[in-house]
Amino acid sequence: MQPLLTVTDLECRYGNKVILESVSFALNEGEIACLLGPSGCGKTTLLHAIAGFQPVYRGKISLAGNTISTPAAITPPEQRRIGVVFQDYALFPHLTLEQNIAFGLKSLARAERESRVRELLQLVRLENFARQYPHQLSGGQQQRVALARALAPRPRLLLMDEPFSNLDTELRRSLASEVRHILREEGTAAVIVTHDRSEAFVAGDKLGVLSGGLLQQWDAPENIYRQPNNAAVARIVGDGALLEGKLLQPNLIETALGKVHLPTAIETSGQKLEVFVRSEDIVPGEHSEAVTAQVIARDFLGSNTLYKFRLPDGRVIEAALGAEYQFLPGSEVPLRIAAPVVFTV
Repeated sequence: MQPLLTVTDLECRYGNKVILESVSFALNEGEIACLLGPSGCGKTTLLHAIAGFQPVYRGKISLAGNTISTPAAITPPEQRRIGVVFQDYALFPHLTLEQNIAFGLKSLARAERESRVRELLQLVRLENFARQYPHQLSGGQQQRVALARALAPRPRLLLMDEPFSNLDTELRRSLASEVRHILREEGTAAVIVTHDRSEAFVAGDKLGVLSGGLLQQWDAPENIYRQPNNAAVARIVGDGALLEGKLLQPNLIETALGKVHLPTAIETSGQKLEVFVRSEDIVPGEHSEAVTAQVIARDFLGSNTLYKFRLPDGRVIEAALGAEYQFLPGSEVPLRIAAPVVFTV
């Protein structure tokens, strides 16, 4: 099956400054991809290049088998059949909801246009707000109107730039799930830019992790979380600490947090080992491979408690532990690593 969107060896620049370099990935019909990474990593530049707002310095972008961007030629944004939802939603304040949604449907007959608007209002669960204006809606409702307006002309691909950033944390997560459902109902592929990994995990079939202008990894979110390509990816998709590792045997590593048995043997050829340890992968309890650490702080978070431990080498590490563990500051606790991620560097 031919991918809907193909980005090949893409490079984008602002003047002489390289923003994106050697970016390649493919997205199939109906798939939802999230681009995740820190501020300044090139996420929005990549989105703008796909939309046609940003010229390409090297490489190409293809949509449904047709090349739409190269250094020599660029298809205008309005001819790409790509919808865009901007960070500020960009709704027309003087138009009602139904008028906002109908704005891009002027080429349709009146009956067909009205039918499409009703269909989308029902899809985004705003059919009772059709005659209201944007200022009369909550932030979440405005976001759904912007999504409906972008979907109205039935684009081949939808691009969303930080669509939930203006909303509170709980609403962001629920809307990410809702947007996924709406896109599924429409059968529309999408690329969503976000800096929030929980949004990316909820919304995306594919996850692209950007750092330093490079696409560090492109895969299913669960694969990236469990098997990050490098320490930069691991830190972007999960909180944790990076420890130096020493190979004692092909499947045994020693760290400041004890010894770790690996499921498969590794060969380093003299390369340095780094072990990424997430807070949920630290296990307390007596064990032959554990080290004794001192509790220096604890923060109750409801479903678990976040402890700060000082290791024998002086390093401070965090562990998220369930209610069955109750340690007081100053107490000493044996700790070990349950499921590390190991990198050679």
